Amino acid sequence: MTLPRSSLVSLASTSYYHCVGRCVRRAFLCGVDQYSGRSFEHRRGWIVERLAELSAVFAIDVAAYAVMSNHYHVILKINTDQATAWSMDQVLRRWCLLFCGHPMVQRYLANPAMSSAELEKVAEFVELYRTRLADLSWFMRCLNESIARMANEEDGCTGRFWEGRFKSQALLDEAALIACMAYVDLNPIRAGMAKTPETSDYTSIQQRINAATARKDTDTTAAAKTESLSTVIPRLMGFAGKLDSDEGLPCALGDYLELVDWSGRAIHPHKRGKIADHQPKILQRLQMEPAELLRYLGHKNDRFHHVIGSKSAIRDAAERFGKRFLQGIAAADRLFPQRI
Repeated sequence: MTLPRSSLVSLASTSYYHCVGRCVRRAFLCGVDQYSGRSFEHRRGWIVERLAELSAVFAIDVAAYAVMSNHYHVILKINTDQATAWSMDQVLRRWCLLFCGHPMVQRYLANPAMSSAELEKVAEFVELYRTRLADLSWFMRCLNESIARMANEEDGCTGRFWEGRFKSQALLDEAALIACMAYVDLNPIRAGMAKTPETSDYTSIQQRINAATARKDTDTTAAAKTESLSTVIPRLMGFAGKLDSDEGLPCALGDYLELVDWSGRAIHPHKRGKIADHQPKILQRLQMEPAELLRYLGHKNDRFHHVIGSKSAIRDAAERFGKRFLQGIAAADRLFPQRI
């Protein structure tokens, strides 16, 4: 059953959310349409560039993303502390990068010498905009609406471009976050669009690998190329290297890359029975069952629905949402058997 967005997004439960936007019917976001023969590959860059723009304005960080042929995945973290710390002028200038703003706001930005009553009204707009700049729905609205307008203009048509409202899943703990990130980063490989993570175009895993390679590359040409791309790609969250950290993602970059590479090899149709005994350290640290992780990566949406996490985390979320039950308890028991 569909739940209202207000029930699905609860910062008391988690600040991390997996969001999916899907095109309506046979509309193509990117790639080559087999029915018309047209190539829409350039639209993949639209998504990545828009993510970069919005993540620089909103108090929302990008943890992972993957742009597919008729849909995209993005994992976002809502950073309310950042929004709270912004000054009055910072909030208004950020909001006006996306929207015109109220005429009184425009007057204030041009000349802050206003009456006390006018300043009070401007302050009300500041708090409204501050809330919206840390709101998942507003972020996704700004992302989807701009892409729909550009695509409809290019196609010379009007009407709905996206299938409906975006789908979101709350990632309730560190294990759910890392598993879902791997799921997102491996999407092009599972779809046959790429053979390795480093060749998976328009994904966060490729961006991370390119950035890590560029830091070690002494070739000035390569370094200049990477710098030139920095304005059109999102600023991804860093890896803190430890669990329960507020400074970044809860593992080391090397561990995560090893997890993605291991998972990608293991789910290959010709190598299912050739998993080595050695497991990435992150699986042991997050107490995840390797075989169930592979099933999750292949059939995630069949096992979880609105939330992903351990059994206790899902039960707690259900209680906060005012529900007796949320789908995923049995799947959580298999994927995270050692997590209560």
